[in-house]
Amino acid sequence: MRDIATPDFSPLATHGRFDYSPIHQRPDYVWPNGARLAVYLGYNIEHFAFGEGLGARLGVHLGEPDVLNHTWREYGNRVGAWRCLELFDSLRLPTGAVINTALLDHCPELVEACVARGDELIAHGHSNAVHQGGYDEAKERALLVHCADTLERISGKRPAGWLSPWIAESRLTPDLLAETGYRYTLNWAHDDQPTVMRTRDGTPLWAVPYPQEVNDIPMIVARHMDGKDFAQLIIDNFDEMLEQSQRQPLVMGIALHPYLVGQPYRLRHLRRALAHIAAHRDSGDVWFTTPGAICEHAAAQNGNLKR
Repeated sequence: MRDIATPDFSPLATHGRFDYSPIHQRPDYVWPNGARLAVYLGYNIEHFAFGEGLGARLGVHLGEPDVLNHTWREYGNRVGAWRCLELFDSLRLPTGAVINTALLDHCPELVEACVARGDELIAHGHSNAVHQGGYDEAKERALLVHCADTLERISGKRPAGWLSPWIAESRLTPDLLAETGYRYTLNWAHDDQPTVMRTRDGTPLWAVPYPQEVNDIPMIVARHMDGKDFAQLIIDNFDEMLEQSQRQPLVMGIALHPYLVGQPYRLRHLRRALAHIAAHRDSGDVWFTTPGAICEHAAAQNGNLKR
């Protein structure tokens, strides 16, 4: 009789960065001034190489040079980003500005405008035309250090946070982030509260919730969602999380890219969604903030972030 291999019922491979924790079994706490829901804008400003590399696509890709898709993305830096900043100013909303350092060679005025607003600069690689997932340890470490040094030079403050282009990581990314001075990552989308991650040298690295649903790229590019429907998604998500936050303190991020939401007809709908959220400013239940401030407050509650 032929041997049949026994299935493997051993535990599955795991990252080992944190343990499973059901949200309804955690200690309660509040955000500053007693707020229950922390809301931030993850404002992704990106630069792409011409004629090579990765990039979101509006239309068919017929090889390089891909003039159609490159110039569509560049509209965000020339027009859309400025319109978005006007909207954020009008509603008095801070942002976590997620920055490619290549922007400082291409359009430094845009990064400087975010600094002038007092936005938090979050490192986002050098360019979204590449990703770090296949880098060796030395090359990845050099990227993290370059981005931190560059953003510190323009803002006067070393960035606390990191978001990988395309959310790509190597096996060592959390370790290298902690070792190069970053305090939190936006790469991990597993929770509605900040999570402390283990690293190889014992330095805590925080995972601050970053949305992959309330995010214009997967919704508009991948799922072909209309601008008005994406705006309604933001409103519905906010209203539901505001109710849920009466039981636990929660974080709601809104991920935006100006080449998408900076298009005039989408901006009109985004204005409606953000105005709905901003109308809760005086309710006492909502904290309009940045990922770095969320990390700092969570660390103070947790008491184990090395300083």
